[in-house]
Amino acid sequence: MWTFFAQALPVDEPLLVPDSVQKANLVQTIDKVMNMDYRAFFTDMLNDGVWILLKLLLALAIYLVGRWIVKRIVHLLDMAFERRRVDVSLRMFVRNAVKVVFSLVLVLIVVQTLGVNVTSVIALFSAATLAIGMALSGTAQNFAGGVMILLMKPYRVGDFISAQGQSGTVREIKLFSTVITTGDNQTIYIPNNSIATAIIDNYSTADLRRVDWTVGISYGDSVETARKALLEILAADSRVLREPAPVVWVAALADSSVNLTIRAWVRNADYWDVFFQNNELFYNRLPEHGISFPFPQMDVHMKKE
Repeated sequence: MWTFFAQALPVDEPLLVPDSVQKANLVQTIDKVMNMDYRAFFTDMLNDGVWILLKLLLALAIYLVGRWIVKRIVHLLDMAFERRRVDVSLRMFVRNAVKVVFSLVLVLIVVQTLGVNVTSVIALFSAATLAIGMALSGTAQNFAGGVMILLMKPYRVGDFISAQGQSGTVREIKLFSTVITTGDNQTIYIPNNSIATAIIDNYSTADLRRVDWTVGISYGDSVETARKALLEILAADSRVLREPAPVVWVAALADSSVNLTIRAWVRNADYWDVFFQNNELFYNRLPEHGISFPFPQMDVHMKKE
């Protein structure tokens, strides 16, 4: 039977090894282990361990020093922006970009210190970046949108804006999104690409804003009396500017009321307080001058046949 297997298989790779050969191999292995220079073996292993430990410590030291240098560079950049009074939005954007770039350079230096081929890492990183960039093309568009926002400056940090169905104060313009805080203290993140190509209402660009009210009075009431009463209320409010002067006009003859439009100019910061407080005063004071507020009504005529 052994002759059969020897003819069927290659001579150099037999499937079954005779017991005598196995015993000879075992004896040879035991002899190598017994005659091994353990002192040289452990000495080499200790030397390799010390060298690896030194490389790890060196890489750690480079990382700590490099991180301190990155923070220092960002701090000096902030000081330079502060002295030149650079726009806060541009300052945050450049700050984040510089921090990311220098952090990547630091990681590559640490990896090279550990003995890894940086060229291969960069090639691998470039290929991964290309693949991820193709899969996440929207992220690149958001980055481009952020650059366009900083160049065109439709809004800045601290402005109150309305865009993409959201209204709030701009807190930060990041690399890929704009962070706003709503009036009820919610934090909203809007992608830069969508907000850069959308219609943006910026309520903070001008120092003055016009407040508009619409008040409906009953048919038969004196428009002149209502106008005089409304202007007296606005004149008593020191936040309402005298120039341009407030005005009251008949806006529409509606189904159930005569609609009056009241317009007054205030400073931007006083807009909402003036609007809500005077809205309440209109409701409380106009009836004192004989002005009534009509309810929607419909006349129904029944005809007998």
